[in-house]
Amino acid sequence: MKRFFKIFLWVLIAVVFVGTFVFLYLNSQPKEIAYQTVAPEIGNIERSTVLTGKIEPRDQIDIKPQISGIIAEIFVEAGQTVKEGDVIARIKVIPDASQLSSAQNRVDQAKIALDDAKDKYDRSNVLYDRKLISREEHETALATFNRAKSDLEGAEDALDIVRNGVSKFNASESNTMVRATINGLVLDVPVKVGSSVIQANTFNDGTTVATIADMTNLIFKGNVDETEVGQLAVGMPMNISVGALPDITPKAIIEYISPKGNESSGANTFELKAALEVDPDIQLRAGYSANATVILSSSTDVLTIPESVIEFAGDSTFVYCLLDSATQSYRRTPIVTGASDGVKIEVKEGIDKDVRLRGDEIKE
Repeated sequence: MKRFFKIFLWVLIAVVFVGTFVFLYLNSQPKEIAYQTVAPEIGNIERSTVLTGKIEPRDQIDIKPQISGIIAEIFVEAGQTVKEGDVIARIKVIPDASQLSSAQNRVDQAKIALDDAKDKYDRSNVLYDRKLISREEHETALATFNRAKSDLEGAEDALDIVRNGVSKFNASESNTMVRATINGLVLDVPVKVGSSVIQANTFNDGTTVATIADMTNLIFKGNVDETEVGQLAVGMPMNISVGALPDITPKAIIEYISPKGNESSGANTFELKAALEVDPDIQLRAGYSANATVILSSSTDVLTIPESVIEFAGDSTFVYCLLDSATQSYRRTPIVTGASDGVKIEVKEGIDKDVRLRGDEIKE
């Protein structure tokens, strides 16, 4: 039994050894490689770049109050069209205690002065009727009385302004009325009735009561990488695709390229703006994400080949032209290339459209 196992073991070792030798021998033999062939074609080459950005109104205004207080009424809502001068909201003034006290004190003093002037004027009337004073003295007393009445009216109006923010002499132009400054669409009303608002000043931008924009004048606003900004120029056309509206592809014209770049996440980009040409019947909304395609260069009716068949060696380019299909023999041929779109490339010199070129290897 032991002898049988020994013989079996030696046979097994011999089979493994021979099998390994045969496997290595077969793998060491050169294999014939077959390639697909491709033919040059006459076509167009367009080199383009895609920019990401948003659709924005050219004129977007934040409406801020001219006086601090609390929102008493709101007369518009987002999506509503307004005209310049339309009232957006009314503000209830919360008066400052010291200003209110000062204004009230001025009214009290004006009343005292008016009472005194009235008494003097009444006495001058009696004396003038009796011809005991001159006409000049009588007229002086009348002027003093009228001036005192005017001072009281002014003091009471100042008190109304401090207390309510409204003057009786120009109530229609009151600072408590927040009005639209342009014609357009209300994009947002970020406050509610009862919200506190403050006017713009040196230390604060003020509270935005509403945002209004002219939605008939839209722009594409995006960013372009520094490697491509040098190939763009004001006046170049763009094709816009809106993610939310795939069937709408408005055109645009570049009208602004920022002279200064902004660094973000290690990349340097430049702001770009383009005027949109939109059909009035198409409704675009502010803030839509959009892509802009810009054609950087274009060549028409040129000889093209797939870029994958080209061999690059330094500054030179080569292709392999088929000599014999039976033996799969090729000749390495230098060519001069032109424009490329990343898939196809233009061939200016070196081959014609009748040759066959070596392509990808045929996998068995």
